[in-house]
Amino acid sequence: MDRKSHRPFCAQQLRRHAERQGRSVQAVAQTIHAHCSVSQLRAQRLARGLTLKQAADSLNTLGEGRADAPRVDGDQLGHWETGRQPRPNTLGLLCEFYECMPQDLGFGSAAAAVPTPSSALVLAEQPMPPAVAPREPFAAESLEQQVDAARRSVDRTLAVGTVSATQLDLLDEQVLWAREQYVYTPPAPMIKVLLGHLSEVEDLAAHRQPAAVQVRLSELTAMLSTLIADGLMKMGHLTRSQSWYATARHAADDSGNTELRARVRAQAAMLPFYYGPMEAAVSLSREARIICRGRPSATAAFAAAAEARALAKLGDTEGAQAALRYAAAAFEQSGAGGAADNDAFGFPERRFRLYESGTLTALGRTGQARRVQEAALRLYPTKTGIDPALISFEAALCLAHDRSLTEACQLAAATFLRIIPEHRTPIVQERAREVIGALPPGAQSGRAARELREILALPPGQM
Repeated sequence: MDRKSHRPFCAQQLRRHAERQGRSVQAVAQTIHAHCSVSQLRAQRLARGLTLKQAADSLNTLGEGRADAPRVDGDQLGHWETGRQPRPNTLGLLCEFYECMPQDLGFGSAAAAVPTPSSALVLAEQPMPPAVAPREPFAAESLEQQVDAARRSVDRTLAVGTVSATQLDLLDEQVLWAREQYVYTPPAPMIKVLLGHLSEVEDLAAHRQPAAVQVRLSELTAMLSTLIADGLMKMGHLTRSQSWYATARHAADDSGNTELRARVRAQAAMLPFYYGPMEAAVSLSREARIICRGRPSATAAFAAAAEARALAKLGDTEGAQAALRYAAAAFEQSGAGGAADNDAFGFPERRFRLYESGTLTALGRTGQARRVQEAALRLYPTKTGIDPALISFEAALCLAHDRSLTEACQLAAATFLRIIPEHRTPIVQERAREVIGALPPGAQSGRAARELREILALPPGQM
């Protein structure tokens, strides 16, 4: 809700004052909403003196035995209280629990889709239950004066909002377009586009907006910042990339979007995976997986696959295999394989195979890794981008582990030359050099390795 909303203690005082006057729960909720600058849904909970967990548990109890009743936890309820739109069946359950209509919960636009429970046909006008230890009421202004003053203040604050629904839809479309273009566009020009979109979002977010709008702006900020961080990582700007990932995590946390919070952390794990420390890659990807709370989704599969690859690099065979099994199960159960290939925030099968390949290669299971690599490369429409190149470098590493040293260097060289010059970023060069590092010490000074080093050292115009 509004960043200037009052602390729960203020609502407790209002509630106890109302108890003395025998006012109804609905009347207390309206007072808390106006005075404390909280959402109408949160005001209903505070008017009953419930914590988020207590309210969530009561909702689950109310919905027991109903096929369409959702399972609710405190975090979800908190998101709805700060502007997220619940589904119609969930809103119906909330109305029944709080004995009111959707309009009384701040969701008037969704009222037509909500089945009206019998308990909500007439607004409850039940007196408040007695408090255990009532406190003294406000001594200065009367409650009516406070309510009127608070309403005028809230109305003035709400009038400051500057974003229309059309603007938000347009921003969503622009960011979705950028996510699609990011998959194929070289990082340097793409970062300029992303910065332009982010500037527009930042201009809107700098002003006070309604809670639901602010949440969407924070989500867009997190997405754009993540892509900028990833692009900077590909270009070798590691310190800047790390800073942008921190900004992305901050924005994702501010949005309250659990899926996005996990996704940003899983993506941020790529920086320490490629440049160290590897333990940080494990920590970030594991945190992302935990945030997903065991729910199968594309993000859960991504986080677990990233964790498996990092654990394999650290030599934790048992941990890597367990994480890879979890990733495969989450990927299959979530239906992520049907996701669009041209979305940087998607996790299609070809990306899952990229992480699977990296895990198997690091574990030394080269035969199985080669089969995964061949299957993955068939899923790419072109072999000139960064991801198919990374898979080919994994194949070269497998050749090096199998003592096909010349073939390993030749494959790495051919892969590097096949990439369009704009995509030959430092991260690609590092992966090619990793092939040289996997060779036995004597072979690293051989002819094939020297030729690969020369290719990597040539400027783009001479390749």
